[in-house]
Amino acid sequence: MKGRITIYTITGCPFCTQAKNKLRVLGLEFVEINLDVYKTRRKDMKQRTGRKTVPQIFFNAEHVGGFSDFDSLTKESLDQLIKLVNENEALDDAPPLPEGPEDKEGFEVSEFTCELDEYAELVKQIKASGIVKSNGSFLWSYKNTFKGKELVDWLVSSKEVDRTRGVAMAQNLLEKHFAHHVKKDLTEFHDDEKLYRFLEDDESNALNADVASDCEPRPAAVVGESLRKFILQLYAKYLSKDGKGVDYTAMKYSSEFKAYVNHTAELKRVQLEELTKEEKLAFFINTYNALVIHANVVNGPPVSLMQRYRFFNVVSYIIGGHKYSLHEIESGILRANRRPVASFFRPFSKTDPRLAFALQEPEPLIHFALVCGAKSCPPIKTYTPQDIYEEMKLAGEAFLEGRWLSNHSGKREVKLSMIFKWYKEDFGYDKNEVALLSDCLELKGIKKVVLWVYDHMGECQKKKDLAELLVTGDFKLTHMSYNWSLNSK
Repeated sequence: MKGRITIYTITGCPFCTQAKNKLRVLGLEFVEINLDVYKTRRKDMKQRTGRKTVPQIFFNAEHVGGFSDFDSLTKESLDQLIKLVNENEALDDAPPLPEGPEDKEGFEVSEFTCELDEYAELVKQIKASGIVKSNGSFLWSYKNTFKGKELVDWLVSSKEVDRTRGVAMAQNLLEKHFAHHVKKDLTEFHDDEKLYRFLEDDESNALNADVASDCEPRPAAVVGESLRKFILQLYAKYLSKDGKGVDYTAMKYSSEFKAYVNHTAELKRVQLEELTKEEKLAFFINTYNALVIHANVVNGPPVSLMQRYRFFNVVSYIIGGHKYSLHEIESGILRANRRPVASFFRPFSKTDPRLAFALQEPEPLIHFALVCGAKSCPPIKTYTPQDIYEEMKLAGEAFLEGRWLSNHSGKREVKLSMIFKWYKEDFGYDKNEVALLSDCLELKGIKKVVLWVYDHMGECQKKKDLAELLVTGDFKLTHMSYNWSLNSK
């Protein structure tokens, strides 16, 4: 081959994987420019193609398009492209190859050597002192707890500090997320009979409850970036060749997964107060997706309605000293504490300390970024704080251009993913507004959802068809059935 086939990709993109697999089946060599690694090439790809989605495929300088464009080529057209690269060298107008390390921002996870937190050693000494025990009365009892007053007494005696310094040291134990009040509703330490417990002594089903966290906490954004890189590594290695499934079985016994599980210890004591809105979005989206992977690997997929209910309400991580389930991350944090599907209550009460970290307004684009592990979910991606809105927008465009939206002008019908039914309030549907209108104007609420879809689609034929339906407003909205089958190999 004199010329060059170039394909722009991102890690974990199913259509990218399918495109590469088809090229291999055809016996065609290609050069891959992974935009997660060569981030400076994103602008170059957009300028060359006018598109922001991947993959984008070139035969020399000839732009073929994405996977669907490539897959729909006639045999004659494909043969002409193959002849082009076999007989002609790639000239300067073809996508250039990455030239050196300065162009590369790889996502390899370096080994992390932590600085031991001095309070981790203090915890060990406190537990050896004998003040940690069962406390209570014949009516109630709290195992593995200590009284605030007894802890300060021990600190004054063993560390030779005055009582004011002892209280400050105890407060640090709470702020560093080594310990908490037994009812988890107090953030200030009290030098009295109130009971406290170390996080490691909690009876918790959180998937990172049993991994030790003795390191001085790194900034939350740094921990989030490490988490993102771990996800990229796992999906780069265990995504199937056709891009449609994940080999969770092989992942379970891999060294990469074991390293990831150890890394989740850092989540336990991370300081969320430091996060900007953009960092919070990227951190919690990546953590949600990682938690889904973790649960599917160690617990297996939910296969019934009750199992799915438990999956989203029970599967959890300890993050910043508090336990967060999948629903609490999605609806509590990212949907600004809105009620989850099939729930009568908001995730966080007014006194819940986790409410302080919730977004002020729900972010609808998160629905195209969160991955539940089912085939009807969006494909796995990872997100960065600096580009979070653009990345979520691209994820939404790719989702809507795919199989989860169909519209037929002739039939006056629009079919949407069930996501737009379950979370219609996030997409502009106002039930209070609709309740004030007559029944025949229910369409007004529905139309708002469809208008949101239109506004967030990339330029494509589907968008043109949808515009035609919206002009008259005379259309029927239905929803596709949701395929809960696991996206495994």
